[in-house]
Amino acid sequence: MPSFHPRAEDLPAEFAVFPLPGALLLPRGKLPLNIFEPRYLAMTEDALGAGRMFGMIQPDGSLPEGQTGPGLFRVGCLGRLSSFSETDDGRYLITLSGIIRFAVAAELAMGRGYRRVRGDFSAYHSDLDLAPRAIGIDREALLLALRKYFAHRGFDANWDAINRMSDDMLVITLCMVCPFEPAEKQALLEAGTETERARTLLTLLEMGAIGADPGPDRPVS
Repeated sequence: MPSFHPRAEDLPAEFAVFPLPGALLLPRGKLPLNIFEPRYLAMTEDALGAGRMFGMIQPDGSLPEGQTGPGLFRVGCLGRLSSFSETDDGRYLITLSGIIRFAVAAELAMGRGYRRVRGDFSAYHSDLDLAPRAIGIDREALLLALRKYFAHRGFDANWDAINRMSDDMLVITLCMVCPFEPAEKQALLEAGTETERARTLLTLLEMGAIGADPGPDRPVS
């Protein structure tokens, strides 16, 4: 178990959010971020002094822009700064570890240029459970679809590392790193169960690999 693992009562009622299209954080996932805009440098500094937590959320292109910026999807994921370093040119290189999803209950006044919300975690308390999940996915089918998807897009992968991952961590990692469209990323985030998320991931991989051939000399396991 991580050295810091919050209980429901430890979660902040109000927190900063980082709206970033195409960036998906899931509970138990790890998201590296390169922070360079002044408002997000300020957000990171403030988070370091107040529980090290802020939320990742995607802008929703179907909504009109408001006074604080683009409209946001209703659901995001709260994360905790689990690593931090500063570069010579003043950027912050951080890793955000996913804790729990939240629904935006209300948007609050901005703080030092960054956006803040009141979060509702009530529907997502199961995200706090770190026990391994049996998600019931056909791993062979998932890896075959991944081979085809990567081949179609010209991606390389560390297949030894992929094969060592448990099913649940493999699904979390692929959902976060694959370059799906923002709406597809949001569907993965909002999936009701890990099994539903895994099935959605498999569908997206298969759709993104139509016509690709993994090659007979490249086994999937």
